[in-house]
Amino acid sequence: MTDAAPSGYWYSHDPTRRGVAVLNALRDYRASEAAMRRRTRAAMRMGETDLLAIRYLLKAQTAGRLVSPKDLASHLSISSASTTVLVDRLARSGHVERRPHPTDRRALVIAPTIDSDDEVRATLSDMHRRMIEVAESLDADESAAVLRFLERMRAAVDSVTEETAELELAEIAAVEHPGRRSKPLSKESS
Repeated sequence: MTDAAPSGYWYSHDPTRRGVAVLNALRDYRASEAAMRRRTRAAMRMGETDLLAIRYLLKAQTAGRLVSPKDLASHLSISSASTTVLVDRLARSGHVERRPHPTDRRALVIAPTIDSDDEVRATLSDMHRRMIEVAESLDADESAAVLRFLERMRAAVDSVTEETAELELAEIAAVEHPGRRSKPLSKESS
């Protein structure tokens, strides 16, 4: 029996493999960030989609862009019906308001309220300050290395399609359960 802790990935736990250590650190960061987001949503009494919508609307407002319900639905990848329910909920809670489009009398725009901006800033300002302090503590070479790494990781993750993920899962299943036929996970077989 060995006392070595599993790496958390499908690689052997070899402390000399820098890549595994980096992926574990990245996974730990993502877990911490997810927990922070849960705490933020709880403090603001909002769901994940609500907070993502507020964030998008605040960024658009800062950039001087108007956001239609269709724009919001597209950004969040939700249906128009779900967008209506979301906007109704956020309007009732005082986080957004529907306004007439300035040039199209038939259209509406969705805008965050001042109270919404204030609430987000009050809830997140300390966390954002701590994060920027850590990022600013990097020297130029460290910062450049982190940026290159994150850009390459994003590209690697973005390159995974539903089809390649299904193939990889089938390969893992074949190794873990030799002789067992696996069904394809495609939508057609559901």
